[in-house]
Parts: sequence; structure tokens; C-alpha cells
Amino acid sequence: MLADFSKRFLCMSSGAMYSAHFGLKQRPFTLLPDPEFLFWSSGHRRAYSVLEIGLLSKAPITLVTGEIGSGKTTLLRQLLNRLEEDLTVGLISSASGGRGDLIRWIMNAFDLQIPEGNPEYVELYQQFVDFLVGEYAHGRRVILIIDEAQNLSGDALEELRMLTNVNSNKDEVFQLVLVGQPELHDQILRPELRQLAQRVAASFHLGEMDRVAVHEYMRHRLQVAGGTGREFAPEAVDVIYQNTGGIPRMINQLCDLSMMYAWTDDEDVVSVETVGAVLEDGVFFGAQLLGGAQKEQQA
Repeated sequence: MLADFSKRFLCMSSGAMYSAHFGLKQRPFTLLPDPEFLFWSSGHRRAYSVLEIGLLSKAPITLVTGEIGSGKTTLLRQLLNRLEEDLTVGLISSASGGRGDLIRWIMNAFDLQIPEGNPEYVELYQQFVDFLVGEYAHGRRVILIIDEAQNLSGDALEELRMLTNVNSNKDEVFQLVLVGQPELHDQILRPELRQLAQRVAASFHLGEMDRVAVHEYMRHRLQVAGGTGREFAPEAVDVIYQNTGGIPRMINQLCDLSMMYAWTDDEDVVSVETVGAVLEDGVFFGAQLLGGAQKEQQA
């Protein structure tokens, strides 16, 4: 199977791949976060509602967690596309380090110039506070969104809490949106970060999709890509659900590979046998990751 696939793949551009074979205008299962393909499962609707409520209610800190590949970043992109004009937004896609490092990440997120040389933390902190006060004077709230926030150290999380102290008793000048993997929730609940936890006004955990949602998710993405939504046999969809745990990124990986396999075999509909061939060949690495996670949970 792999040999036949390799020969045919070399004859096609990477952009075309299997799309033309299935009558699609684009690949439906890429791994890039794309709001155009956003599927509103019940969990995604609730997670997005929490993000919106957090901003509208001027919550000091809004927290959304979810498994790797559950769609958190796609929701953030959707949120960024719909924010009001009276907001100044900075986005940190992934930050690491402790006290002193984070303030530089934050200033870069808002395009604030860092003084030359090696400025002290106090100087950078005051510069950022002056920026917040200036935005507030012009009727603008400042929102800092940190994706993959589970990478922040305890000191960095405490530093974020200190930054929220700039908020007055009457108005929220500075709001935080923290998005990350499940361990972020546990980090914030540590005793030494209880003051930070007390400022989390809205929180939601985005879980895996169930079997029905996976069927709807795949149909949605196929239709957005120009298909009928029936390019997979129902039995094949069940196997995909069983081997991905309902995690969107893993679903995309397995579906993408299965459609390429079906293309090499001139299948009009991806069969359960084709999905099985992908799994047997070991090209779907996500199955090994999922299996390892399940073993850890059982242990």
C-alpha cells in the first residue's frame, strides 16, 4: 500500500493531493487552525461563550483549558476576528520563563518598544502600566491573551496576578485570558497561587467530542471543503472515533491519511478497510500517542 501511495503522490502537487478525486475545492482535514472550518460542538459553543462572557463582563481573568488538539486555538482565532473596536488586544502564542521574561513577552505582544541596554524589571513594569493607563484614558480596555499558558512558571503566573492590580475599583483596565492544557487548571489551584485563582471569574474545560459529534464534525468539514459530507462510510467514521478519542486534531490526521489511501485505491467513499489499512501501516502516529495516554490513565 505504502509503495503505491508514494509513486502516485510524487505525480501530484501537494496542494491537489486527493481533493480533485473527491470533488473537493480544498483539503478538509488540515492541521492548521482555521475559523472557516470551525465546528460548533456543544463543548466548543460553551467554551466560546465563556470567552465572550469573560470579556463582556470585564472579568479580571478568564480561563479555558482543553486537551492537546481539542480546538482551543481555533476558538481564539474566532474570538480575535470578532472583538470590539474599543479593545486593545495582545496575543502570546507560547511563552516560557519566569519573572522578568514574561514582561518582555507582554511588551512585544503590544508592540511596545523595550529600552536599549538591560533595563530593570521595575522600569519595564512601569512602562507597561503607563501604557495601560494611557489606553484607559482613551476609553480602551487592554486584553492580554496567552495561549499554551501551561508553559508559564509559578513565578510568571504570580507576575500576571500582580499586573491585574492596576485595575481600579470601578473599571477593569487590564484583562487576562489564559488558555492551555488541563495541567494549567491544576497549576492555578496550587496553594501559593490562591490569590490568582480568586481572580478567575470565568472558567471552562473543553473535553473530547462524543461519537455523534465526531460524525457531525467530519460531515461539516467535508461540506465546507466542497464535498457532500458522505465521503466516509458510517462504519469508517466509527473506527475513526474509536482511534482518536474524539480529539479534533487526531481526527484530522487520521481522516487526511485515510482519504489519501482511498485516493490511491480509486475509492469514491473511504471504507472501513481503508481506515484499517492506515492503522495497520502505522502511519497514523496519533494512535500511539492516544494508546500511551490511555495506559497512563489505567495505571
